[in-house]
Amino acid sequence: MNVDLIIKNASQLLTLKGKNHPRSGQSEMNDLAIIENGAVAILNKKIVDVDSSENILKKYSSDNVIDATGKVVMPGFIDPHTHPVFFDTRENEFEWRIKGRSYIEISQNGGGIRHSIKGVRKASEQTLYDLSKKRISNMIKNGTTTLEAKSGYGLSTESELKMLKVIQKLNENLPIDIIPTFLGAHEFPEEYKDNHRAYLDILEKEMLPKVKEKNLAKYVDIFTEEHVFSIEESREYLKIAQEMGFKIRMHADEIKPIGGAELAGELGAISADHLGAASDFGIKAMKENNVIATLLPGTIFSLGMKSYARARKMIEEGLPIALATDYNPGSCNCDNMQMVITIATLQMKMSVAEAIIASTINAACALEIENERGSLGKNKFADILIMDMPSYQFLPYHFGSNNVEKVIKNGKVIYEQNDLVFKQ
Repeated sequence: MNVDLIIKNASQLLTLKGKNHPRSGQSEMNDLAIIENGAVAILNKKIVDVDSSENILKKYSSDNVIDATGKVVMPGFIDPHTHPVFFDTRENEFEWRIKGRSYIEISQNGGGIRHSIKGVRKASEQTLYDLSKKRISNMIKNGTTTLEAKSGYGLSTESELKMLKVIQKLNENLPIDIIPTFLGAHEFPEEYKDNHRAYLDILEKEMLPKVKEKNLAKYVDIFTEEHVFSIEESREYLKIAQEMGFKIRMHADEIKPIGGAELAGELGAISADHLGAASDFGIKAMKENNVIATLLPGTIFSLGMKSYARARKMIEEGLPIALATDYNPGSCNCDNMQMVITIATLQMKMSVAEAIIASTINAACALEIENERGSLGKNKFADILIMDMPSYQFLPYHFGSNNVEKVIKNGKVIYEQNDLVFKQ
Protein backbone atom coordinates (compact mmCIF):
# COMPACT_ATOMS: atom_id res chain seq x y z
CA MET A 1 0.00 0.00 0.00
CA ASN A 2 1.34 3.41 -0.94
CA VAL A 3 1.09 6.15 1.70
CA ASP A 4 1.93 9.86 1.87
CA LEU A 5 4.69 9.63 4.47
CA ILE A 6 6.63 7.03 6.42
CA ILE A 7 8.73 7.87 9.47
CA LYS A 8 11.08 4.96 10.16
CA ASN A 9 13.86 3.78 12.47
CA ALA A 10 12.84 5.79 15.53
CA SER A 11 15.00 4.66 18.44
CA GLN A 12 11.89 5.15 20.57
CA LEU A 13 8.41 5.66 19.14
CA LEU A 14 6.18 6.95 21.94
CA THR A 15 2.72 5.88 20.81
CA LEU A 16 0.84 6.42 24.12
CA LYS A 17 -1.38 3.65 22.80
CA GLY A 18 -4.55 3.14 24.84
CA LYS A 19 -8.11 4.27 25.25
CA ASN A 20 -8.92 7.85 24.30
CA HIS A 21 -9.62 8.94 27.84
CA PRO A 22 -7.70 10.86 30.50
CA ARG A 23 -4.83 8.78 31.86
CA SER A 24 -4.78 8.72 35.65
CA GLY A 25 -2.92 6.92 38.41
CA GLN A 26 0.74 5.93 38.36
CA SER A 27 0.28 2.92 36.08
CA GLU A 28 -1.57 4.68 33.26
CA MET A 29 0.42 7.90 33.53
CA ASN A 30 3.72 6.06 33.15
CA ASP A 31 2.76 3.94 30.14
CA LEU A 32 4.20 5.54 27.01
CA ALA A 33 3.64 2.34 24.97
CA ILE A 34 7.09 2.60 23.38
CA ILE A 35 7.99 0.77 20.17
CA GLU A 36 11.75 0.35 19.79
CA ASN A 37 12.96 0.95 16.23
CA GLY A 38 9.42 2.10 15.48
CA ALA A 39 7.77 3.53 12.41
CA VAL A 40 4.62 5.43 11.44
CA ALA A 41 2.68 5.30 8.17
CA ILE A 42 0.57 8.36 7.26
CA LEU A 43 -2.12 8.84 4.60
CA ASN A 44 -4.55 11.74 4.07
CA LYS A 45 -3.43 13.61 7.20
CA LYS A 46 -4.01 10.60 9.47
CA ILE A 47 -1.99 7.75 10.90
CA VAL A 48 -2.60 4.48 9.10
CA ASP A 49 -0.36 2.30 11.25
CA VAL A 50 2.32 2.27 13.94
CA ASP A 51 4.59 -0.72 14.34
CA SER A 52 8.20 -1.79 14.15
CA SER A 53 10.09 -0.37 11.19
CA GLU A 54 10.48 -3.86 9.77
CA ASN A 55 6.73 -4.47 9.75
CA ILE A 56 5.77 -1.01 8.46
CA LEU A 57 8.23 -1.24 5.56
CA LYS A 58 6.85 -4.65 4.61
CA LYS A 59 3.29 -3.36 4.43
CA TYR A 60 3.71 0.21 3.12
CA SER A 61 5.71 2.20 0.60
CA SER A 62 6.08 5.94 0.05
CA ASP A 63 8.00 8.46 -2.03
CA ASN A 64 8.38 10.48 1.18
CA VAL A 65 10.35 8.71 3.91
CA ILE A 66 11.91 10.34 6.98
CA ASP A 67 14.71 8.38 8.62
CA ALA A 68 14.55 8.97 12.39
CA THR A 69 17.56 6.84 13.28
CA GLY A 70 18.79 7.79 16.74
CA LYS A 71 15.76 10.02 17.33
CA VAL A 72 12.64 9.94 19.50
CA VAL A 73 9.30 10.22 17.69
CA MET A 74 6.32 11.29 19.79
CA PRO A 75 2.96 13.11 19.67
CA GLY A 76 3.01 16.88 19.25
CA PHE A 77 2.62 18.92 22.42
CA ILE A 78 -0.85 20.20 23.20
CA ASP A 79 -0.88 23.39 25.27
CA PRO A 80 -4.31 23.77 26.93
CA HIS A 81 -3.82 27.12 28.71
CA THR A 82 -2.27 30.16 26.98
CA HIS A 83 -2.73 33.93 26.68
CA PRO A 84 -0.78 34.77 23.48
CA VAL A 85 -2.81 37.82 22.37
CA PHE A 86 -1.48 40.95 24.06
CA PHE A 87 0.22 44.21 23.12
CA ASP A 88 3.12 45.07 25.41
CA THR A 89 5.31 42.87 27.59
CA ARG A 90 5.80 43.33 31.34
CA GLU A 91 9.43 42.54 31.99
CA ASN A 92 9.58 45.48 34.41
CA GLU A 93 7.19 43.58 36.69
CA PHE A 94 9.48 40.55 36.52
CA GLU A 95 12.28 42.68 37.93
CA TRP A 96 9.97 44.15 40.59
CA ARG A 97 9.19 40.61 41.75
CA ILE A 98 12.90 39.81 41.91
CA LYS A 99 13.25 42.80 44.23
CA GLY A 100 10.52 41.54 46.53
CA ARG A 101 7.16 42.87 45.31
CA SER A 102 4.43 40.22 45.09
CA TYR A 103 2.20 39.47 42.12
CA ILE A 104 -0.88 40.61 44.04
CA GLU A 105 0.81 43.82 45.23
CA ILE A 106 1.79 44.71 41.67
CA SER A 107 -1.73 43.95 40.45
CA GLN A 108 -3.41 46.06 43.13
CA ASN A 109 -1.17 49.02 42.22
CA GLY A 110 -2.16 49.20 38.56
CA GLY A 111 0.17 46.55 37.16
CA GLY A 112 -0.62 43.01 36.13
CA ILE A 113 -3.68 42.34 34.01
CA ARG A 114 -4.92 45.94 34.32
CA HIS A 115 -1.69 47.18 32.75
CA SER A 116 -2.16 44.85 29.78
CA ILE A 117 -5.71 46.15 29.28
CA LYS A 118 -4.46 49.60 28.28
CA GLY A 119 -2.34 48.32 25.41
CA VAL A 120 -4.91 45.88 24.04
CA ARG A 121 -7.68 48.48 24.04
CA LYS A 122 -5.54 50.89 22.00
CA ALA A 123 -4.00 48.36 19.60
CA SER A 124 -5.58 47.55 16.25
CA GLU A 125 -6.75 44.07 15.40
CA GLN A 126 -3.98 43.81 12.79
CA THR A 127 -1.28 44.82 15.28
CA LEU A 128 -2.47 42.22 17.79
CA TYR A 129 -2.58 39.61 15.03
CA ASP A 130 0.97 40.34 13.86
CA LEU A 131 2.39 40.21 17.39
CA SER A 132 0.50 37.02 18.26
CA LYS A 133 1.47 35.29 15.03
CA LYS A 134 5.16 35.73 15.85
CA ARG A 135 4.65 34.38 19.39
CA ILE A 136 2.71 31.32 18.26
CA SER A 137 5.30 30.65 15.54
CA ASN A 138 7.88 30.29 18.31
CA MET A 139 5.56 27.90 20.16
CA ILE A 140 5.33 25.77 17.01
CA LYS A 141 9.13 25.65 16.73
CA ASN A 142 9.19 24.34 20.30
CA GLY A 143 6.83 21.51 19.39
CA THR A 144 3.31 22.78 20.09
CA THR A 145 0.85 21.45 17.49
CA THR A 146 -2.42 22.47 19.20
CA LEU A 147 -3.09 25.21 21.73
CA GLU A 148 -5.92 26.89 23.56
CA ALA A 149 -5.87 30.70 23.42
CA LYS A 150 -7.76 33.01 25.79
CA SER A 151 -9.00 36.56 25.51
CA GLY A 152 -9.03 38.55 28.75
CA TYR A 153 -6.84 41.60 28.24
CA GLY A 154 -9.56 43.88 26.87
CA LEU A 155 -12.29 43.63 29.53
CA SER A 156 -14.69 45.71 27.48
CA THR A 157 -17.11 44.28 24.97
CA GLU A 158 -15.37 45.87 22.01
CA SER A 159 -11.86 44.83 23.06
CA GLU A 160 -12.79 41.28 24.06
CA LEU A 161 -14.49 40.71 20.72
CA LYS A 162 -11.42 42.15 19.02
CA MET A 163 -9.18 39.66 20.80
CA LEU A 164 -11.44 36.73 19.93
CA LYS A 165 -11.49 37.79 16.27
CA VAL A 166 -7.67 37.82 16.34
CA ILE A 167 -7.67 34.28 17.77
CA GLN A 168 -10.10 33.20 15.06
CA LYS A 169 -7.87 34.68 12.35
CA LEU A 170 -4.78 33.02 13.85
CA ASN A 171 -6.53 29.66 13.76
CA GLU A 172 -7.49 30.20 10.11
CA ASN A 173 -4.03 31.26 8.97
CA LEU A 174 -1.47 29.36 11.07
CA PRO A 175 -0.72 25.67 10.45
CA ILE A 176 -1.82 24.45 13.90
CA ASP A 177 -5.16 24.25 15.70
CA ILE A 178 -5.95 27.16 18.03
CA ILE A 179 -8.98 26.68 20.27
CA PRO A 180 -10.64 29.90 21.56
CA THR A 181 -11.68 30.64 25.15
CA PHE A 182 -13.52 33.76 26.28
CA LEU A 183 -11.92 35.13 29.46
CA GLY A 184 -13.76 38.40 29.96
CA ALA A 185 -13.82 37.49 33.66
CA HIS A 186 -10.04 37.77 33.98
CA GLU A 187 -10.05 40.78 36.32
CA PHE A 188 -12.26 43.74 37.18
CA PRO A 189 -11.13 46.64 34.98
CA GLU A 190 -10.12 49.86 36.67
CA GLU A 191 -13.47 51.55 36.00
CA TYR A 192 -15.34 48.72 37.79
CA LYS A 193 -12.90 47.69 40.51
CA ASP A 194 -15.25 49.09 43.15
CA ASN A 195 -18.46 48.06 41.41
CA HIS A 196 -18.29 44.35 40.72
CA ARG A 197 -22.02 44.06 40.13
CA ALA A 198 -21.92 46.47 37.22
CA TYR A 199 -19.13 44.58 35.48
CA LEU A 200 -20.80 41.21 36.07
CA ASP A 201 -23.93 42.60 34.44
CA ILE A 202 -21.88 43.62 31.38
CA LEU A 203 -20.31 40.17 31.23
CA GLU A 204 -23.60 38.32 31.59
CA LYS A 205 -25.97 40.54 29.60
CA GLU A 206 -23.69 41.95 26.91
CA MET A 207 -20.42 40.10 26.40
CA LEU A 208 -21.56 36.48 26.72
CA PRO A 209 -24.53 36.92 24.34
CA LYS A 210 -22.36 38.64 21.70
CA VAL A 211 -19.61 36.02 21.92
CA LYS A 212 -22.27 33.33 21.53
CA GLU A 213 -24.01 35.11 18.67
CA LYS A 214 -20.75 35.49 16.73
CA ASN A 215 -19.57 31.96 17.64
CA LEU A 216 -16.18 33.26 18.75
CA ALA A 217 -15.40 30.89 21.63
CA LYS A 218 -15.83 27.24 22.56
CA TYR A 219 -15.14 27.80 26.26
CA VAL A 220 -15.74 30.39 28.96
CA ASP A 221 -13.13 30.84 31.70
CA ILE A 222 -12.90 32.88 34.92
CA PHE A 223 -10.13 33.85 37.35
CA THR A 224 -11.48 32.62 40.68
CA GLU A 225 -9.21 33.96 43.41
CA GLU A 226 -9.48 35.99 46.60
CA HIS A 227 -8.33 39.23 44.95
CA VAL A 228 -10.37 38.77 41.75
CA PHE A 229 -13.68 36.86 41.33
CA SER A 230 -15.18 35.31 44.47
CA ILE A 231 -16.73 31.85 44.63
CA GLU A 232 -20.23 33.37 44.64
CA GLU A 233 -19.48 35.62 41.66
CA SER A 234 -17.88 32.73 39.81
CA ARG A 235 -20.76 30.35 40.43
CA GLU A 236 -23.32 32.87 39.18
CA TYR A 237 -21.35 33.74 36.06
CA LEU A 238 -20.39 30.20 35.09
CA LYS A 239 -23.93 28.90 35.51
CA ILE A 240 -25.18 31.59 33.14
CA ALA A 241 -22.45 30.68 30.65
CA GLN A 242 -23.48 27.02 30.84
CA GLU A 243 -27.14 27.92 30.31
CA MET A 244 -26.06 29.68 27.09
CA GLY A 245 -24.38 26.51 25.89
CA PHE A 246 -20.74 27.27 26.70
CA LYS A 247 -18.45 24.71 28.29
CA ILE A 248 -16.47 26.07 31.20
CA ARG A 249 -12.89 26.23 32.41
CA MET A 250 -11.52 27.87 35.54
CA HIS A 251 -8.43 29.55 36.93
CA ALA A 252 -8.85 28.03 40.39
CA ASP A 253 -7.06 28.18 43.75
CA GLU A 254 -3.81 29.50 42.33
CA ILE A 255 -2.74 31.36 45.45
CA LYS A 256 -5.26 30.64 48.22
CA PRO A 257 -7.62 27.70 48.83
CA ILE A 258 -10.92 29.55 48.50
CA GLY A 259 -12.87 26.62 47.03
CA GLY A 260 -12.24 27.02 43.31
CA ALA A 261 -11.45 23.33 42.81
CA GLU A 262 -14.62 22.38 44.68
CA LEU A 263 -16.65 24.73 42.47
CA ALA A 264 -15.09 23.23 39.34
CA GLY A 265 -16.29 19.83 40.52
CA GLU A 266 -19.73 21.13 41.45
CA LEU A 267 -20.28 22.68 38.02
CA GLY A 268 -18.57 19.96 36.00
CA ALA A 269 -15.91 22.18 34.46
CA ILE A 270 -13.85 20.63 31.66
CA SER A 271 -10.68 21.70 33.46
CA ALA A 272 -9.55 23.63 36.51
CA ASP A 273 -6.15 25.26 36.10
CA HIS A 274 -3.30 26.38 38.39
CA LEU A 275 -4.48 24.63 41.61
CA GLY A 276 -1.39 25.51 43.62
CA ALA A 277 -3.53 25.85 46.75
CA ALA A 278 -6.24 23.28 45.97
CA SER A 279 -7.52 21.45 49.05
CA ASP A 280 -7.91 17.71 49.53
CA PHE A 281 -11.67 18.20 49.24
CA GLY A 282 -11.16 20.10 45.98
CA ILE A 283 -9.01 17.33 44.52
CA LYS A 284 -11.67 14.78 45.46
CA ALA A 285 -14.48 16.91 43.98
CA MET A 286 -12.60 17.25 40.70
CA LYS A 287 -11.92 13.53 40.46
CA GLU A 288 -15.53 12.60 41.22
CA ASN A 289 -16.81 14.95 38.52
CA ASN A 290 -14.30 14.18 35.75
CA VAL A 291 -12.51 17.54 35.83
CA ILE A 292 -8.99 17.64 34.36
CA ALA A 293 -6.38 19.29 36.59
CA THR A 294 -4.29 21.51 34.31
CA LEU A 295 -1.12 22.44 36.16
CA LEU A 296 1.04 25.44 35.27
CA PRO A 297 4.41 25.01 37.00
CA GLY A 298 6.09 27.60 34.77
CA THR A 299 3.98 30.30 36.41
CA ILE A 300 5.08 29.40 39.94
CA PHE A 301 8.67 29.23 38.70
CA SER A 302 8.42 32.65 37.03
CA LEU A 303 6.79 34.21 40.08
CA GLY A 304 9.61 32.91 42.28
CA MET A 305 7.14 31.09 44.53
CA LYS A 306 7.27 27.66 46.16
CA SER A 307 3.57 26.79 46.05
CA TYR A 308 3.64 24.25 43.21
CA ALA A 309 0.48 22.21 42.73
CA ARG A 310 0.52 18.87 44.53
CA ALA A 311 0.92 16.72 41.45
CA ARG A 312 1.94 13.60 43.36
CA LYS A 313 -1.13 13.82 45.60
CA MET A 314 -3.37 14.27 42.56
CA ILE A 315 -1.84 11.29 40.75
CA GLU A 316 -2.14 9.11 43.87
CA GLU A 317 -5.81 10.11 44.17
CA GLY A 318 -6.43 9.17 40.53
CA LEU A 319 -7.03 12.72 39.30
CA PRO A 320 -5.86 13.11 35.68
CA ILE A 321 -3.27 15.85 35.18
CA ALA A 322 -2.50 17.99 32.14
CA LEU A 323 0.35 20.48 31.79
CA ALA A 324 0.34 23.87 30.04
CA THR A 325 2.64 26.86 29.65
CA ASP A 326 0.25 29.62 30.78
CA TYR A 327 2.15 31.74 28.24
CA ASN A 328 1.25 35.37 29.02
CA PRO A 329 2.83 38.84 29.23
CA GLY A 330 3.10 38.97 33.00
CA SER A 331 3.34 35.98 35.29
CA CYS A 332 4.80 33.45 32.82
CA ASN A 333 6.36 34.51 29.52
CA CYS A 334 7.26 30.91 28.61
CA ASP A 335 6.36 29.59 25.15
CA ASN A 336 8.04 26.19 25.49
CA MET A 337 6.30 23.02 26.68
CA GLN A 338 9.71 21.34 26.94
CA MET A 339 10.68 23.77 29.70
CA VAL A 340 7.36 23.14 31.45
CA ILE A 341 8.11 19.42 31.45
CA THR A 342 11.51 20.09 33.04
CA ILE A 343 9.95 22.20 35.81
CA ALA A 344 7.18 19.63 36.36
CA THR A 345 9.71 16.86 36.89
CA LEU A 346 12.09 18.85 39.09
CA GLN A 347 9.63 20.85 41.19
CA MET A 348 6.46 18.72 41.23
CA LYS A 349 8.32 15.39 41.17
CA MET A 350 6.41 14.03 38.20
CA SER A 351 8.15 11.25 36.33
CA VAL A 352 9.26 12.03 32.79
CA ALA A 353 6.58 9.72 31.38
CA GLU A 354 3.88 11.36 33.53
CA ALA A 355 4.91 14.82 32.30
CA ILE A 356 4.87 13.70 28.66
CA ILE A 357 1.42 12.14 29.02
CA ALA A 358 0.22 15.32 30.75
CA SER A 359 1.49 17.36 27.78
CA THR A 360 -0.09 15.21 25.08
CA ILE A 361 -3.07 12.87 25.56
CA ASN A 362 -4.24 14.39 28.87
CA ALA A 363 -3.85 17.89 27.46
CA ALA A 364 -5.96 16.71 24.51
CA CYS A 365 -8.62 15.56 26.99
CA ALA A 366 -8.53 19.02 28.60
CA LEU A 367 -9.55 20.39 25.19
CA GLU A 368 -11.91 17.50 24.34
CA ILE A 369 -9.92 16.46 21.26
CA GLU A 370 -8.62 13.13 22.59
CA ASN A 371 -10.37 11.15 19.85
CA GLU A 372 -8.44 13.05 17.19
CA ARG A 373 -5.08 14.00 18.70
CA GLY A 374 -2.72 13.49 21.64
CA SER A 375 -1.40 9.99 20.87
CA LEU A 376 -0.07 8.07 17.88
CA GLY A 377 -2.57 5.45 16.78
CA LYS A 378 -4.63 4.39 13.79
CA ASN A 379 -7.03 7.08 12.55
CA LYS A 380 -5.53 9.82 14.74
CA PHE A 381 -4.39 12.98 12.97
CA ALA A 382 -0.65 12.83 12.35
CA ASP A 383 0.59 15.51 14.77
CA ILE A 384 4.11 14.28 15.39
CA LEU A 385 7.46 15.50 16.71
CA ILE A 386 10.84 14.15 15.69
CA MET A 387 13.09 14.89 18.63
CA ASP A 388 16.86 15.01 18.33
CA MET A 389 17.51 13.04 21.49
CA PRO A 390 18.48 9.44 22.27
CA SER A 391 15.66 8.66 24.72
CA TYR A 392 12.53 10.25 26.14
CA GLN A 393 14.30 10.79 29.50
CA PHE A 394 16.61 13.23 27.70
CA LEU A 395 13.74 15.71 27.24
CA PRO A 396 13.71 17.40 30.69
CA TYR A 397 17.39 16.65 31.29
CA HIS A 398 18.51 18.78 28.31
CA PHE A 399 16.73 21.96 29.35
CA GLY A 400 17.03 25.50 28.05
CA SER A 401 17.46 24.26 24.49
CA ASN A 402 15.13 23.04 21.75
CA ASN A 403 15.14 19.28 21.23
CA VAL A 404 12.70 19.49 18.30
CA GLU A 405 14.11 18.56 14.89
CA LYS A 406 10.84 18.42 12.93
CA VAL A 407 7.23 19.34 13.64
CA ILE A 408 4.59 17.48 11.63
CA LYS A 409 0.97 18.67 11.64
CA ASN A 410 -1.74 16.67 9.90
CA GLY A 411 0.95 14.64 8.16
CA LYS A 412 2.87 17.63 6.79
CA VAL A 413 6.23 18.97 7.99
CA ILE A 414 5.57 22.53 9.16
CA TYR A 415 8.90 23.18 10.89
CA GLU A 416 12.38 21.81 10.38
CA GLN A 417 15.36 22.89 12.42
CA ASN A 418 17.86 24.69 10.21
CA ASP A 419 21.43 23.54 10.01
CA LEU A 420 24.12 26.00 10.97
CA VAL A 421 26.26 27.32 8.17
CA PHE A 422 29.90 27.03 9.22
CA LYS A 423 32.73 29.08 7.83
CA GLN A 424 34.78 27.23 5.22
